[in-house]
Amino acid sequence: MHYGPLVTKILLSFMLSTSVLFRYGNWFRHHIIVTLVVQLAWFFSFLIIFALPLDVISTVFRQCVEENVHLNATIDPNSTTPTPITCEEPWSNVPESIFPNLWRTVYWTMQCLTWLFMPMMQSYIKAGDFTIKGKLKSALIDNAIYYGSYLFICGILLIYLATRPGIDIFEWSKLKAIASSASNTWGLFLLVLLLGYALVAVPRNLWNNSNQSYVLNHAYFKAAKLSADKAEAEEIVDDVLESLQAISLAVRPGHALHQNLETIIQKVPSELKDRMNRRQLPDDTPTDSPGEKTLIRLHKQVIKSLQVLQRTETQWSILVEKIFALEDTLKNLNSRDRVYKRTFDKPKTVVGRIFYSSTIEWYWKCVFASYMKKMLSVLAGILSVAVVWSEVTFFNKQPVLSIFAYIVNVAKINYDYSTIELMSTLVILYLCYCAYSTVLKIRVLNLYYLAPHHQTNEYSLIFSGMMLSRLTPPLCLNFLGLIHMDSHIIKKQVLETHYTQIMGHMDVIKIISDGFNIYFPMAILFFCVATYFSLGARLLSAVGFHQFIGDDEITTDLVNEGRDLIKREKRKRQRAEEAMMRRREFHERFPPSGRLRTRGSTDTIRTVRNDDTQESTLLPGRNLDYEGTREEVDTRFPPDLADDIDARFGVSTRNIINERYDSSNELEFSDGYQLDTNYRNRVGIPPRGIFDDV
Repeated sequence: MHYGPLVTKILLSFMLSTSVLFRYGNWFRHHIIVTLVVQLAWFFSFLIIFALPLDVISTVFRQCVEENVHLNATIDPNSTTPTPITCEEPWSNVPESIFPNLWRTVYWTMQCLTWLFMPMMQSYIKAGDFTIKGKLKSALIDNAIYYGSYLFICGILLIYLATRPGIDIFEWSKLKAIASSASNTWGLFLLVLLLGYALVAVPRNLWNNSNQSYVLNHAYFKAAKLSADKAEAEEIVDDVLESLQAISLAVRPGHALHQNLETIIQKVPSELKDRMNRRQLPDDTPTDSPGEKTLIRLHKQVIKSLQVLQRTETQWSILVEKIFALEDTLKNLNSRDRVYKRTFDKPKTVVGRIFYSSTIEWYWKCVFASYMKKMLSVLAGILSVAVVWSEVTFFNKQPVLSIFAYIVNVAKINYDYSTIELMSTLVILYLCYCAYSTVLKIRVLNLYYLAPHHQTNEYSLIFSGMMLSRLTPPLCLNFLGLIHMDSHIIKKQVLETHYTQIMGHMDVIKIISDGFNIYFPMAILFFCVATYFSLGARLLSAVGFHQFIGDDEITTDLVNEGRDLIKREKRKRQRAEEAMMRRREFHERFPPSGRLRTRGSTDTIRTVRNDDTQESTLLPGRNLDYEGTREEVDTRFPPDLADDIDARFGVSTRNIINERYDSSNELEFSDGYQLDTNYRNRVGIPPRGIFDDV
């Protein structure tokens, strides 16, 4: 017996969950409890995926031993050539008590997290109350309908079981079976819907992604829709900020609710806060003193609207970068020098310049990537066909029609444990990818989005942990049925895995054990056919949820709109890069360490920032800082006293100085650099008294 494989799978699951959480979450900004709970949910979900094949191998070995014990007992000991049969032990075999304890801990911890703690945490995060007690109360009320529906269903099941003779509903094993069966039935129902779509969509999307023109048009289509969502989110935020500004006029310092108002204002980013302060409210804006419930409702609106705005802005920036890369790839397809050229250069690391040069990048993106995606599409299509066939035929025990069950039976005869482990891991990972990748694409769940580079909010992280905890156990249980290791499905006495024993069976509820869990997975075939002919997409387009359909007029209009939006974004990016180049040129000529001053004078020096919102004025010889808007600064210091030295370069900090020169008519940096009037004329700095805000 060796613990190495199991320990390796545990470490692999922990490292994978940690790295994914680090990529999408923000450990320093998110609450530590949210980070730990999501980490635990992801870790246990990955652990089931990677450790279940070891349980399958252990079950195959135990079944072989049990069968051969009976065979060896029938051998005549007086026979001259007794041939006792032995089973080859897998090198990953562990004591029988390991997996039951592991699955019991993992499964019931995940159930508590996904059905009790995480829904409460979600409601707690979006609650608008200002105290812990108030947030908990709002979370309980928010989940009352959610939990009440489950209690109602459980009550009906208990009444149904109580009317059946010979069943003690108060037996602990029966209660656990009811709880696990309710959770698994909910997960299986959602799983069938997700797999019915993804088993067709994943291979088709991989094949379509090999066509750069198709991918680019699809990206333009998503850009047009996302731009509308972004504009709508900005309008909602503006309305909420207008309400917040109106309330801030009524709740002044010293008011009983002023601390609560400050709590709301702290949630608003600084740039939105500045925009709110600059806004002029209408004259008819009500300024009545609000109540606590009004602030709670406003606080909840601020949290939700900012979350939606942050999600749409993050999605927009990621989509724009993706479209720029797709356009570059499409332009480089016909390149004769076979060097990948970008519209916007990105710095590469030393390793990237060596192992991923421009030539290698051209061959990968313009030649090999297309063939690789087509090959992956074919493999995914074969796996999808095998999964659908096995889902439709797995209940038939003789002859064995399930492809995965047949592979396990053949490998079992030859003690080929590696094949069983590899096949099990591959199929489970593919099913998980199909299910998980589809959840966040549903339009109804548009509030949730996993954004890389630490851009995912706490609400979406908790949702992802909930979905993984709810879908992974029934998905793996369904896989065990596909390979005929669930005796209650194939109605045959076989040795079951420890995972199935801990999960329990639905024997206490015959209508579910004999009907739903066996025949409902066959509905995957119906959903796959509907997805293949895009029936769902056409239906959604007909009711107003526009989908990407190639022969649709609305799709063409949205593609053209998205193309125009990206052109505008590209021009904005190009102007920003040109301004950055001018800044770099200016700083190379005049290092920013020196401060402009007039020779032989201590006149006023003004430093004006480029954001037009905070402008500071320094008076040499006096310990004074002045801040104000551009109008206030220009009123205090008339424009005819200043000269914009760096209007030519467009730098972020412009040094405007008093235009009193000595006899040499020179301006001098404090570190020795000089700027004479001839250079002013040569570089095109405007004459004195004329200002250019470009």
